[in-house]
Amino acid sequence: MPFAYFDENGVCAANFSAFSMPMMIDGHLVKAAGFQSGAVRPQWRDRGLFRDLMNRAFCWCDEQGFELGILLTDKPAMYQPYGFTVLPQQRFVGPPPQVKTRFTGTVRELSLDNARDIALTCQVLHERSPVSSSFAVAAQAEMFLLNSVFDPGVRLTYLDPFEAVVAWKDDGASFQILDVVGKSIPSLSAILGVFDQCPDRVEVCFSPDKLGWLGTPEPFPSDVHLMIRGKATDGLSAPVMLSPMAEF
Repeated sequence: MPFAYFDENGVCAANFSAFSMPMMIDGHLVKAAGFQSGAVRPQWRDRGLFRDLMNRAFCWCDEQGFELGILLTDKPAMYQPYGFTVLPQQRFVGPPPQVKTRFTGTVRELSLDNARDIALTCQVLHERSPVSSSFAVAAQAEMFLLNSVFDPGVRLTYLDPFEAVVAWKDDGASFQILDVVGKSIPSLSAILGVFDQCPDRVEVCFSPDKLGWLGTPEPFPSDVHLMIRGKATDGLSAPVMLSPMAEF
């Protein structure tokens, strides 16, 4: 749902958009809205247009029954007057669990330049279970695909034994898991068993409650802040992180 002003020539002067972004939070499915695409052309700034559009968008979401508003910004002070607070993000790091079983089956790296791989990735995304019961998107296929394209360092691997796609990186110092997409989430031990990897350090960029592994939470280094508005996270006390594959 875009909110915008246009000039007399039909050119967009200012915009602020809301979109549906269902979330799983503390085991409950939450009707959440994400906010993005906020911008004002230079010649139209300092006239209150952006403030007006934000108010319209937030009021519309309240009227539609959204329980949570969520956004990512490098200017958190801009949104604090509208009830948004920063939710600190923490990644989870530590030694890998013991790999007890080596799985057999197809393990194939996917390419979004390949139509067949795109179709498979889309199918898995539309059938996915939230990667975490604590804090995760419930459905957001578009951003997963876009982030896979925008960040050339992201690798997508299809694990045939679990019918799951793992988004990951390996910087030489740690095996970094960005997201796991599937009808069910395999344990970290099972994932490493399929990959046939035994790294010294694992870094998980989402709440790992479904991985059978805890890790140690530590602040995630970023200039972009995750901000929330609404009562849906009042009881959220455990460290959380929004998967980088869900960023918008």
